[in-house]
Amino acid sequence: MTRWLCPRCDREFARARQSHVCVPGRTVEEVFAPWPEAYREIYDRLVEPLGPVHEDAVGVGVFLKAERKFAEIRPKARSLQVEITMAREVTHPLLARSIPMSGGRYAHFFKLTRPEDVDGRILDWLAEASDA
Repeated sequence: MTRWLCPRCDREFARARQSHVCVPGRTVEEVFAPWPEAYREIYDRLVEPLGPVHEDAVGVGVFLKAERKFAEIRPKARSLQVEITMAREVTHPLLARSIPMSGGRYAHFFKLTRPEDVDGRILDWLAEASDA
């Protein structure tokens, strides 16, 4: 897939001149540096099984992109918030909320605090979202 690189902020997008807030990109390491080590371990458990995926690291977290953004991972004070955008609703004990979006999609927000919180269902949903 050909990606467009914004000449002002050096972030990558699927479409040329895609609307976005021009903020300087960061590295994944910079995003997780001030947070508990467990957050980075959770992130690695979530991302490694996906294979090649574009990681758009910005000040608030990391946006995971394939053809378009399918997940956001944001460090918060009490948990690592994982948002997965899918074409269906799901249920899970760590699901904090789901928000209906346009096009019949749903944004699912999970609150993870330990690497062990990453289970097969969450990994399957991330893979499903990245393939959609």
